[in-house]
Amino acid sequence: MEISQVTSMSEADPEAAPDPGQDAPLDAPFSNLESRRHQMFPTLTGAEIDRIRRFGTVQTWRAGEMIFVTGDTGRGMHVVLSGRVRIDQLDGFGDRHPITEEGPGQFLAEVGQLTGKPALVDALALEDCTILVIAPVNLRALLVAEADLGERIMRALILRRVGLIERGGGPILVGKGTEPLLLSLQAFLRRNGHPHRVIDIETERDCTCLLDFSHAPQSDFPLVICPDGSVLRAPDEGQLASCLGLVPEFDPDHVYDVIVVGAGPAGLATAVYAASEGLSVAVLDCRSPGGQAGASARIENYLGFPTGISGQALAGRAFVQALKFGAHLAIPLEARKLHCGANPIELELDDGRRIPTRTVVVASGAQYRRAEIDALDRYEGRGVYYWASPVEAKLCKDEHAMLVGGGNSAGQAAVYLASHAAEVHMLVRGEGLEATMSRYLIDRLKSLDNVHLHTHAQITAMEGEGWLSTVRYKERARGPECVAIPMRHVFLFIGAAPNTEWLRSCNVATDDKGFILTGYDAHQSCTDRADYTLETSVPGVFAIGDVRSGSTKRVAAAVGEGAAVVSQIHKYLAEVEAKAVARG
Repeated sequence: MEISQVTSMSEADPEAAPDPGQDAPLDAPFSNLESRRHQMFPTLTGAEIDRIRRFGTVQTWRAGEMIFVTGDTGRGMHVVLSGRVRIDQLDGFGDRHPITEEGPGQFLAEVGQLTGKPALVDALALEDCTILVIAPVNLRALLVAEADLGERIMRALILRRVGLIERGGGPILVGKGTEPLLLSLQAFLRRNGHPHRVIDIETERDCTCLLDFSHAPQSDFPLVICPDGSVLRAPDEGQLASCLGLVPEFDPDHVYDVIVVGAGPAGLATAVYAASEGLSVAVLDCRSPGGQAGASARIENYLGFPTGISGQALAGRAFVQALKFGAHLAIPLEARKLHCGANPIELELDDGRRIPTRTVVVASGAQYRRAEIDALDRYEGRGVYYWASPVEAKLCKDEHAMLVGGGNSAGQAAVYLASHAAEVHMLVRGEGLEATMSRYLIDRLKSLDNVHLHTHAQITAMEGEGWLSTVRYKERARGPECVAIPMRHVFLFIGAAPNTEWLRSCNVATDDKGFILTGYDAHQSCTDRADYTLETSVPGVFAIGDVRSGSTKRVAAAVGEGAAVVSQIHKYLAEVEAKAVARG
């Protein structure tokens, strides 16, 4: 979730937690967690417990009873009033790994319990226990009502998820380390901040746990061994999410005030501001929090982060913040259609469910644009990537990499890859980077000896048996002939196309490139709905972020639009209610 590099963070910063969705460097794997154990497992005073009693109910367990087990529907936070409890992490092989023991004044929970996600650990009563159980909805209320105490609890919840990820429990992914589907599943779990372990059958041949799968056909891989022991064979992300209990549920009778489609910076900002102001909010995304910004290795020009922050870390913090205020984060789920003629509006999901809502905010961003290169599809996931996460960075460690694109995302990726790859070759069609990239990134790239810029250049062909091995490209400085070089890793950052196919049934007006028109451009009037600058041509449907025509493609701008649209939603809902009252 919150979720490239683990850095030492100030103890004074309540948001300062290592980056739990990030693979840590081998020389510093979450090295400051042990020193922060007092923050991970704080002890509440009697006075503090008295303050939170009103949020929970007291229950008892006998010695030897399981309070909850891995996979159980989360019941929220358990505050131990008397007795002792042992916490174990269970993996897919049935092995238990003791984490800690909790006594009076301590509590059992991690960040998933803000929304009652399945338990990631087992809790065993070592003695007769009396426990204050605070349900997820009441836990969120506690965090808001008791700000100082809520800060300590929230920090502990986040750090505990970090620790679980570091330990590598949860589902076990078994396959070849470079297998596209394995990389995809690994990235899905990492970006959603879910603990997991990867076993590479090519490098861990002596692992005795692989004996049961030694005769499995190649088509079964990658295998996923779920915490309950069940085995998935070459699953997609949806099947993996189902196995882990991550597929969101909806109350069919509940009408949301706003549904946000897209969990990038714009969508998450909408969720935080709308939920904190009392609106009923759901946020959908088909993959994970962060959107395209989540692929940014380091954003250095975002206000308030002078040392920079990874896109996933920023998105992860926003994700937890939205949960805290009660937004329903529904990931992974995909929108199929928007039924604007219904009253209220209905959002149809890919699985056929329809969710009613009074307003919709389209923050679905853009899809990575595919280059016109022969045989490109053959190498996607087999040497060709559209993002640069730690998973891909490890693959090209000490090897050569090629990156195509000249925007800020390309620059951030090149800087990040340069710390792993032996050399990074950047190809841009234009004469330089000045017109498309921020100055600080250009200066950073110039300072890196292993980054080489090729201008007026483009890839013409790719070759290789199974995996990419050779790239052919043209560069004006080298003449009209194609240059062929050995290359196993190519990163494409060549822009994006708006993700609006699911809106066709709603006839939302777009520009000639498919980006959504809003405000004056949508209504062609300076007076009609003049206050609704982010509303589309369909009343009650708003668009923000990269999907909006004319938007500024910056994280800060997306967040600003996410905040601004909430005031327009309030105004719209008030007008609808006033009209309903007038009609009697």
